[in-house]
Parts: sequence; structure tokens; C-alpha cells
Amino acid sequence: MARYHAGKTGGRNNAIRILLAEDEKPLAKALSRLLEKNNYSVDAVHDGEDALLYLQGGNYDLAILDIMMPKKDGISVLKELRAKGDPIPVIMLTARSETEDKVLGLDSGANDYLTKPFETAELLARIRAATRSPAAQDSRLSFGNLKLDRATFELSSPEDSVRLANKEFQIMELFMSNPHQLFSAERLMERVWGFDSDSEINVVWVYISNLRKKLTALKADVAIRVSRNAGYSLEEIHD
Repeated sequence: MARYHAGKTGGRNNAIRILLAEDEKPLAKALSRLLEKNNYSVDAVHDGEDALLYLQGGNYDLAILDIMMPKKDGISVLKELRAKGDPIPVIMLTARSETEDKVLGLDSGANDYLTKPFETAELLARIRAATRSPAAQDSRLSFGNLKLDRATFELSSPEDSVRLANKEFQIMELFMSNPHQLFSAERLMERVWGFDSDSEINVVWVYISNLRKKLTALKADVAIRVSRNAGYSLEEIHD
């Protein structure tokens, strides 16, 4: 049982969240690790009913749906999403390669279709294509004297640079995409660690503390401010 569960929150950011619905648990675990190493935040479920539950209750940027799942198949999940007007990009993942199956998936509202077995590089390329937006064309974020490179996870200032770890990057990207905006620990937990994290919520402060030390080392002219009982925000430092 997860120690943390959050409800749906508004807003989107560039740390892309993926719902992976795959009933083969070893494959789901391997894909989750692959995606997390490539800076995506992933929740994995193993049947269609859970897929719908998570998609209805979470703020996801992409769904990867296996077709052959218990309780509710991927096509049925997709049709229900589209019937409710949910525009989330969907990639269908399946062992079926027949043309009619692909046509059915695409006609039901899928954005793309990938047949098992597949190369991981191809999956990542299709995810990038499905989640691409005009704002994503610029691979760098800037705020104050800081720059964050989305391609290399490098945070830099005129003084120095450092490569951030995955979750550090996701937190910093969220802050730099939304400067001055206040984020509660619960919202950071949901966006970065996901619904089913076993981590305690105080892990957020550990990562915030590490990032604040790195900002100091970079001699950044911005800082992560702590608002007691409210959350965190990225602000300019005023002398």
C-alpha cells in the first residue's frame, strides 16, 4: 500500500508524467525504470480498470496502454477517455501487428501505435513526438542568472554548472517553469514522485535542501523560498 496518495491538481509543467498500463509486470517494471532514467515521472498499473481510475484522478501528460489487459482492455479504456472528451495523448502498446488492429486503435483515438517487441529508442522517440508542444521546442529554461538545460539536466550560472539527478531536475524544472508560484509539499510529491510512491513526504524537504545548497554553490541570484505551512517557490534574491 502506498504511503502517499494525492487527488487531482490543476496545472501542467514540463516534467512529463506518464500513466503506463501494462499487465506484464516484469515488462511494466522495466519500462518504468527506462522512463524514469529518461526523466519521466511514471505511475504503472496492470489492468484497464485501474488505468481509468488513475487517468480520471491524476494529472497526466501521456498514457501508454497495452491492448490485452484484464478487467478492461486498452481499446475500451481509450474509447471511454475519448467519449468523455479527454484529449490526453495515448500510445497503444501491443503484441498484435495486424493492420486491422492498428486501424481500430487509431480510429478509436490513439495518437500512436507500437508493436512488441520494440526498440527502446523508438518508444522514447514516439513519446517525445506525442508530448511535443511549441513551448518544448526551447530546450533551455532561464530565470535570474540560472539556465536549466532540459536535454542534459545541467543547471548553470555564470559561475559554474552542475548536472542534476532525475528528481532534482524535475523539481527545478517545475520551479523555473513557474517562478514565484507556490507549490505545496503534497503537490511536489504528486508531480515528481507519483501517486504510488512509498516515500514519506519529508523526502521533499531533503531534495529542496540539496537544491538550495547547489544554488548557493552556483552563486545564483535566485533562491527557493520556504513559506511556513504553505510550500516552496523560486524567487529572486533582492539585496
